[in-house]
Amino acid sequence: MTLSGWGQLALLIALLAVTTPLLGTYMAKVYGGGKAPGDRFFDPVERTVYRLVGVDPDTEQRWSVYALALLAFSVVSILLVYVIMRVQGSLPLNPTHVKGVSPSIAFNTAISFATNTNWQSYAGETTMSHLTQMLGLAVQNFASAAVGIAVVIALIRGLVRRRQRTIGNFWVDLTRTTLRILLPLAFVFAIVFVGLGTIQNLHGFTHVQTVTHQTQAIPGGPVASQEAIKELGTNGGGFFNANSAHPFENPSGLTDLLEIYLLLAIPFALTFTFGKLVHDQKQGWVIFAAMFALWLASVGLATGFEVAGNPQLNSRGVTQQVTATQAGGNLEGKEQRFGPAASALFAASTTSTSTGAVDSSHDSFTPLGGAVPLTNIMLGEVTPGGTGSGLYGMLIFVLLAVFIAGLMVGRTPEYLGKKIQSSEMKLVVLYILFVPVVALGFTAVAVLTKSLRSQALNPGPHGFTEVLYAYVSSANNNGSAFGGLTATSNWYTTTLALAMLVGRYLLMVPALAISGSLVRKQQVPKTSGTFSTSTPLFVALLVAVILIVIGLTYFPALALGPITEALRI
Repeated sequence: MTLSGWGQLALLIALLAVTTPLLGTYMAKVYGGGKAPGDRFFDPVERTVYRLVGVDPDTEQRWSVYALALLAFSVVSILLVYVIMRVQGSLPLNPTHVKGVSPSIAFNTAISFATNTNWQSYAGETTMSHLTQMLGLAVQNFASAAVGIAVVIALIRGLVRRRQRTIGNFWVDLTRTTLRILLPLAFVFAIVFVGLGTIQNLHGFTHVQTVTHQTQAIPGGPVASQEAIKELGTNGGGFFNANSAHPFENPSGLTDLLEIYLLLAIPFALTFTFGKLVHDQKQGWVIFAAMFALWLASVGLATGFEVAGNPQLNSRGVTQQVTATQAGGNLEGKEQRFGPAASALFAASTTSTSTGAVDSSHDSFTPLGGAVPLTNIMLGEVTPGGTGSGLYGMLIFVLLAVFIAGLMVGRTPEYLGKKIQSSEMKLVVLYILFVPVVALGFTAVAVLTKSLRSQALNPGPHGFTEVLYAYVSSANNNGSAFGGLTATSNWYTTTLALAMLVGRYLLMVPALAISGSLVRKQQVPKTSGTFSTSTPLFVALLVAVILIVIGLTYFPALALGPITEALRI
């Protein structure tokens, strides 16, 4: 890797090290009760919102009511986005005169953005009007991210509170997250992006004459405002079809680094928030350490494979021209502005979170280089994962690790003074099983059906990886595409949407149910036999449990795809 590549990684880690405690502390004050920064400005705004929607902010909800409120909000969000897309041709702010979106694509996209997946079976600049981009898709970038954070805050309350019935108020958590965290940060970084060259206007296509006397249509639109929340909320939907590889979205190496930082900032900061809210900062650092170790390992592996390039093109007997090209790393499908190292860093980071934005084609990665982002998604995106979803996903693995440790030493498992019993473990098992059952099940049907298999661009193991990646990405709410798969048929738009729904709500409901179970329990005092969850030993156990569980689940599929492809070259 070049010196600039090492410098970019070092600067990114430094930014995360500085802002994780700062942002994490701020968020802890937002959710911790009592005074919080900005109360003088935000309190009147929040009270106005509560009056308009008829919410009593002092009334809390049981986990079942909290879950129903979340589901109701999500259903309304999906319906509104669907309607906006279907009738956008008759609505204002449509300078490119696009027509209404087809029912199947509108169905898939509405679910995609409401579930924080942002899978796109369309080209944004030629399919969506500016109004749809702003009122439909960008709004859901805020709302879906806020929902994820609300769930993890509710789960933390379940761990902290004793012998209670309620875990907070969904509408209050949603409002405070949006107004106090997402909107201010997105506003600031949208201005930063504009200053660095990302476009922000309400123009349609500008037609110009090129130096070769050809006519070219240059698109415009409100890109910077969507780009900021796209990364900050770990959403990933691109204004343009090329996503963050498009120079209007991601003009330079500096904006590329900033995008990578934004998609990691809140998920890592939430670990510090967790430590503050449970009144034991070591617990937060343990989770941070496990997330950081897995993320850094994926960055190292992806970078190594892509910088090394294709071994066949570096072997003897190949022309000098090709050898010289691969000597700089695998540049196929990558922007020259970024190169292999920065592209690998982006790929590893966007799939370690639930962002799904891309600045290169994962389909063009080396077999093992492409296996890294695929494996990151299979991990459940807990390294550090999405806004909120990464932390509650990691806490599920924490409960599993604690349970296994308890079985090993012959004691009732405990976490933060709460006994982890059969009721919680049944929910943990359901949480872990839902996604692979759906993702692997739909993949099996797709690759065994001739008409569906033919929609993959490549045959053999690479084509299998294209299909597998699509379903794993959707079910884990990542939304990035490996590429090469034509996923616009009714089968793919419908099944991918169903996978998104399962991966979002059939994981959120068990997480809230676990919170509802734990909140009723009394904390038990620590004894000399209590297994410590704030040591490096527990970090190692937690990482091992994640890798073993995911390995046992997905290794056969990986063996059929990228591993077989790598062995063949």
